[in-house]
Amino acid sequence: MPKGSPERTAARKEEIINACEKLYQTMSFKDITLKEIGNETSFSRPTIYNYYQTKEEIFLALFEREYVRWNEELTSILEKNKTLSKKQLAKKLATSIANREQLLKLLAMNNYDMEANSRPELLTSFKVAYGESLRIVGRIISKFCPEKPAQELQTILYVFFPFMFGIYPYTSVTDKQKDAMEQAGVNFVYQTVFELTNNCLLKLL
Repeated sequence: MPKGSPERTAARKEEIINACEKLYQTMSFKDITLKEIGNETSFSRPTIYNYYQTKEEIFLALFEREYVRWNEELTSILEKNKTLSKKQLAKKLATSIANREQLLKLLAMNNYDMEANSRPELLTSFKVAYGESLRIVGRIISKFCPEKPAQELQTILYVFFPFMFGIYPYTSVTDKQKDAMEQAGVNFVYQTVFELTNNCLLKLL
């Protein structure tokens, strides 16, 4: 692969994103550094700066990849089903989100800092993937719930997408958090990603 070729650039970026993803499985965003990401790649840390200038840009690229993967699953729902009842549609959409735990984890982070510390062209690329998710979910609801007027469809989207930011904190709870809830006398009913999302979608649809 020639130096500086599009293929080499893509491969290097993918390796950097994969390194970040690996660290994110066991470490928090604030504890991950560019040095540690570099240590997980096959090239020197300074090389990372040829592709990403900040840790936030790498996380934004990981975030974008998660939306792209979700978009692929959403497209499959759209194209491989002729008709779906509201119950079936809610189940398929909830399942697609339950399959994207890392997307939900990223959504629960401080997106303001991530976006503020990324270059405009990378932020735009991320927004393209996010915007595609909005469009595909809109097309799915329009196809399987054709009785929904445009205004109601927009309301569903603008309720559901913000709702997604809170799914991870409500479903991925540590023992420490559970103990604190018990000590505080909060009678909280814990649900899975699928259960929480499915219940929300059934209400919205």
